[in-house]
Amino acid sequence: MLNVCYSPDYFAQTHTNSMEKLKAVADALKKSSVILWNEPEAVSTELLYALHDPAYVDAFLTGYPEKFATFAGFRPWNEQLKNAVLKINGGQLLAAELALEYGISGNIAQGFHHAQYEYGGSFCTFNGLALVAQKYSDKRIFVLDCDQHGGDGTAEFTRRLENLFNFSIYGLACDCATYERSETRHIHREQGNFARYTMAIHEAFRTASLWQADLIIYQAGMDCHQADPFGSAWFSSELLRKRDEMVFSLAKKHDIPIMFVLAGGYQPLDDLVRLHLQTFDAALDVFYAV
Repeated sequence: MLNVCYSPDYFAQTHTNSMEKLKAVADALKKSSVILWNEPEAVSTELLYALHDPAYVDAFLTGYPEKFATFAGFRPWNEQLKNAVLKINGGQLLAAELALEYGISGNIAQGFHHAQYEYGGSFCTFNGLALVAQKYSDKRIFVLDCDQHGGDGTAEFTRRLENLFNFSIYGLACDCATYERSETRHIHREQGNFARYTMAIHEAFRTASLWQADLIIYQAGMDCHQADPFGSAWFSSELLRKRDEMVFSLAKKHDIPIMFVLAGGYQPLDDLVRLHLQTFDAALDVFYAV
């Protein structure tokens, strides 16, 4: 059975459907008999204070000043939002633990890779990718970011955490920088194609293997999809399914534990949920098919 982390507390009422998406995906998956549900505790605030600027953490935990507390984009600040973010990041750490033990896991979560040390951004409050590297300081954490937007926050955290590597494949750069342990591959939204994307994924796994990664965190973004307002014209639903199958198959081949999160997507909710469910189907087919 596939270990999946989720809590009803992941949901918070906001002006976007960002957290509504999480509940919708979880509700759809609850019909499956091959999902093993794991409910996390809220992340320790001590870990957040160690990861991010304490002034920013203070603002988010208290809601004051509200302009700083809502800098990631969620407005207005409220206790439900605070509790949801803490639970989602708790799920990130639990999913990492489960992947290290069982080889694969998922966290029904998004909103990590744009958060930097000093502040959040683009609906990413705390960087739950860097959080795993901080918590598991004795493990090499490799982020394979396949969101359409470059993981700029994670790239910056590689300069603070020596056990973190960011490999971002994107159509929109979003100031994602290249450093010693941050590599980028830009696949053009109009002129790109899946062959180039495939090559980038193979390069990512070659890099992860050479770096001797202990865990891969896969950002399985769906905002690449051709119907997404940010998407690539050539990236169909079928190709997104092939991408997911490829990532999971390569992780299994290289014997590197992998955990995945939903990452971005901005289509109408029903269409978006169907795309995210493909990722779970691909994980089950690769790791648990008889």
